[in-house]
Amino acid sequence: SGQTDETKAKEPASDSDSNIVYMSVAYIKKFCDSWNEDELLTEGLANSEWIDNDGDKGFKIIQLYRRDCPDSDPVEMQFERQDDKAMCVYAGKVENPDLDRGSDYEMFADTKRWVEMGNGDYGPMKGMMFGRLKFKGPKMEAMGNMGPFKNFLLMFGAPGDTSKCP
Repeated sequence: SGQTDETKAKEPASDSDSNIVYMSVAYIKKFCDSWNEDELLTEGLANSEWIDNDGDKGFKIIQLYRRDCPDSDPVEMQFERQDDKAMCVYAGKVENPDLDRGSDYEMFADTKRWVEMGNGDYGPMKGMMFGRLKFKGPKMEAMGNMGPFKNFLLMFGAPGDTSKCP
């Protein structure tokens, strides 16, 4: 096929999983599994040394939430270098409330915007430029990893119940 690596993002859930609440703990656990199957993420973020900027704690963190669900707790993913790959090793409730802004990320957007980015309507640059995707963390590092970051966002195109908050 004529697809590039950037367009082959693996969706974390099947249609039978569409009743899992979007961006809930159950949803993000499936997302973690899909991350580990995506070579652009696992190899690309190891080769770029993204995974190694971990604030000397041994793992990187990404916390995510839906901005229009103010009463819902964020979810957290943790990543470690394993076998020269950036592997997702934890997905669930927040374990690290105090993020290291030099190495860790917090990302949030309205549900509609997560779905739009997940469907490939636009990528991370446009999402950030137009304020649709907000994030805190090492911006220059993120800018140097736009290919993997785009794949990461495409995985949010997986079905999930967006009608209720996690």
